[in-house]
Amino acid sequence: NLGLTCDPVGGLVQIPCIERNAIAAVKAINAAKMALRGDGEHFISLDHAIRTMRDTGADMHDKYKETSRGGLAVNLIEC
Repeated sequence: NLGLTCDPVGGLVQIPCIERNAIAAVKAINAAKMALRGDGEHFISLDHAIRTMRDTGADMHDKYKETSRGGLAVNLIEC
């Protein structure tokens, strides 16, 4: 979920975070399968991937980090 926001609607993490986490679980299974079939050669090292994830999180504005202060959480029209 590199770079994706989590903006709980109504302060609840059900929308959209649970759906996002379900997709992430499928991606994790596929990543494990690909890793087991690999030959050990990588275009990007694990250290570079981790550093990029850390930098992305640091650059992301706080209102998009599961605070209900940005994204869908503030743009949902009440029915």
